[in-house]
Amino acid sequence: MLRKLLISLFVSLALTACSEQVELVSGLQEDEANQILSVLLNTGIDAQKSPGAEGLVISVGSENVAEALGIMRAKGLPQQQFVKMGDVFKKEGLISSPLEEKVRYIYALSQELSETITQIDGVVTARVHVVLPSESTGLSAASDPASASVFIKHEPDSVVENVVPQIKRLVVNSISQLAYDNVSVILVPSAVIAASSTSDMRPVTRVMGFDVAVSSASDFSVTLIGLIVALCLSLIGVGVLAVLWKKPDLLNFRSSTASEPANAE
Repeated sequence: MLRKLLISLFVSLALTACSEQVELVSGLQEDEANQILSVLLNTGIDAQKSPGAEGLVISVGSENVAEALGIMRAKGLPQQQFVKMGDVFKKEGLISSPLEEKVRYIYALSQELSETITQIDGVVTARVHVVLPSESTGLSAASDPASASVFIKHEPDSVVENVVPQIKRLVVNSISQLAYDNVSVILVPSAVIAASSTSDMRPVTRVMGFDVAVSSASDFSVTLIGLIVALCLSLIGVGVLAVLWKKPDLLNFRSSTASEPANAE
């Protein structure tokens, strides 16, 4: 009985401590979690990084969920997971038709190019669409040339437009029989995010296993310490009640002791 009561008390206190935090994204690797944490802290949102069932978890206050999701969407976070060429052409024991092989090759090539372009500073996300000549139409290569379209979403203050010729050259050198003039690049700036009130990087510190902003570390520590003290006091109170419940003679003894002086008078 006492054990169940203690467990219920601990669970209720733990839920109370975590009720104001909302899990924003989970299953992250260390570098992904650090990147998201840095972006949120630099825009004035207090976020926490903690271990989860699978990977790391980023949590924010319930009042900051909408703003945090908007910031992550504008920054292209978490980053898109691209498919590798080797994963597309895994040996599965089935013989593919030439058309299937071509489609898989185009898809894998687009994924590889998209991932490479994403590595450019200032690029939020990138997509590459490749069109190769069809061999079944009987048309010449001149009437059915290869072409490629590159879509790039970039940060508003970046200078991605300065490297458009290099991006086109990268695509041309990656696709056979593709002419430089047949590559189009579309640049779209992402939404502008309001900067934090402080221009400096907000440092992060670890408090009892949680990564929090230094400016919030003291409040976070006080809250945790208060919860721990409350839990300890609750456990002590429950323990005293359990002892009195099992040994009511102690309470009767104190009552009789207090009444003896009155009888003596």
